[in-house]
Amino acid sequence: MKKVHNFSAGPAILPVDVIKEATQGAIEFNNSGMSILEVSHRGTDFINVMEEARALVKEFMGFGSGYQTLFLGGGASTQFAMVPSNLLQAGKPAAYVNTGVWASKAIKEAKMLGDVNVIASSEDKKFSYVPKGYAVPKDASYLHLTSNNTIYGTQMHSFPESSVPVVCDMSSDIFSRKMDFSKFDLIYAGAQKNIGAAGATVVVVKEDILGKTGRKMFSMLDYAVHIKGESMYNTPPVFSVYVCMLTLKWLKKNGGLAWIEKINDEKAKTMYDEIDRNILFTGTCAKEDRSKMNACFLLTKPELEETFNKMWKDAGISGIKGHRDVGGYRASLYNALPLESVKVLVDVMKEFEKKYADSKVTA
Repeated sequence: MKKVHNFSAGPAILPVDVIKEATQGAIEFNNSGMSILEVSHRGTDFINVMEEARALVKEFMGFGSGYQTLFLGGGASTQFAMVPSNLLQAGKPAAYVNTGVWASKAIKEAKMLGDVNVIASSEDKKFSYVPKGYAVPKDASYLHLTSNNTIYGTQMHSFPESSVPVVCDMSSDIFSRKMDFSKFDLIYAGAQKNIGAAGATVVVVKEDILGKTGRKMFSMLDYAVHIKGESMYNTPPVFSVYVCMLTLKWLKKNGGLAWIEKINDEKAKTMYDEIDRNILFTGTCAKEDRSKMNACFLLTKPELEETFNKMWKDAGISGIKGHRDVGGYRASLYNALPLESVKVLVDVMKEFEKKYADSKVTA
């Protein structure tokens, strides 16, 4: 199979070693005579997988007792409803910072359960920057943030101080950098960008923020139910959890968050240096808020789009078309993407400029 340079925004590239091991597990898992796709989630073999995956998440975050890790289904979008179901108290509005499509969807869901105060937003400039300098209400039930915005290419490089519980959607940049995770009381992330295959959502929650709403909840939306069931209140997404465990082991084996942050920084610098240097491209968002996970850029000569598209496709590049809300291009630089792939894309951009910078017609 010819391996492409996969810049997809998600489901995204996975480490080759993880794919190989997951493939073997899909054929036969732990010398059991069965595939991981067939084994019981109540059996010892899979319970060990779940426990190791949960433990690795807490290890990377530096959390001990008092925090619980869950692997759930439903994607991060289900968390848009689960968070307010578990945390939004009557008479205490939730505070949300709106930095893009996914934050907007989270706000919409929360409003169905109670009062929501959008305390800051970058919608006025099409989400091309991250709001700063806002005050967090002391009487809020919680503060909700989205750390990285895949569609618009912005990322929070610092986080506000808060006297209320802080919830963060880290779907597209979890474990891409070192962080003080103790700033957060609840973190959730879809697995399919940095930590595994589509199907699983990791949730890490500080237990003492739960049980304060007085609200009756559906069992499937209740964090306490899933904690008691050790992520197995119902059948979990077995294969996705297995791939998450393998990916987290890969990350730990290679040096953890310090190791991957250094690589991600180099990838982002390589990408943005070329966007800023090349006269045929321009970035889409404020430079100080640029995402190290999703580099978004536009052609300065849109009439050359078909020509550029052919060049990057011929180079074995996949997945850089921008989201329809922004247009242009988006290079997703997730953990498993090698620096080599970024250099291939940059070389194509340089060659494109060399050939067509002076072009006045469609080539």
